[in-house]
Amino acid sequence: MGFDNNEGAANTDVSETKSTAKTPADEERGDEHGGCENSVDATEEEEEEDEVRKIELGPQFTLKEQLEKDKDDESLRRWKEQLLGSVDLNSVGETLEPDVKILELAIKSPGRPDIVLPIPESGNPKGLWFTLKEGSRYSMNFTFKVSNNIVSGLRCTNVVWKTGLKVDSTKEMLGTFSPQQETYTHEMPEETTPSGIFARGTYSAKTKFLDDDNKCYLEINYSFDIRKDWQS
Repeated sequence: MGFDNNEGAANTDVSETKSTAKTPADEERGDEHGGCENSVDATEEEEEEDEVRKIELGPQFTLKEQLEKDKDDESLRRWKEQLLGSVDLNSVGETLEPDVKILELAIKSPGRPDIVLPIPESGNPKGLWFTLKEGSRYSMNFTFKVSNNIVSGLRCTNVVWKTGLKVDSTKEMLGTFSPQQETYTHEMPEETTPSGIFARGTYSAKTKFLDDDNKCYLEINYSFDIRKDWQS
């Protein structure tokens, strides 16, 4: 979730976190699985995305077209085959745009069973999604599948609010992936939940998966608790 390791991190100085951004519960949500909202609210995360300058990279090609372009160049052909790995070209079709499906999220904590979080069809879990123990170490694990074309610069952004104030914002670069039948997994760096009376309670969060063209593949708006102990 991107929390700092300092004790009582949730009790952040209000002057530093003061924001007019609404919580995810107040924002318009996408209707389709993987859809992203078009909010006019300017959070810091959205402002950063707006500042990303778009670079003209020239015409795009399907995977089949890319392989056909240099089929007479043996070294380039082998390099592309190595990059693409076990891609079944008969299954990728002629689609230019890559497709990324986030299949499952899991929370791993030492000495505890994994908390597996399937993605709802709506993309937005109803009610409390999970509970974490204060002061506990944990990491997030994503399972996803890439199809159609190479996805470049896939990243995950996460914003967390408590009582209407933004308390955390993180961005994690996952990498560039070629389409394949097998799923990919990515584990985020281990973090520690905040602890103390001010850290406990209910949080709301928004997690998004985007590529370097700012195409959003999934946006999840959810809530979770930090409590004094794990919930059985």
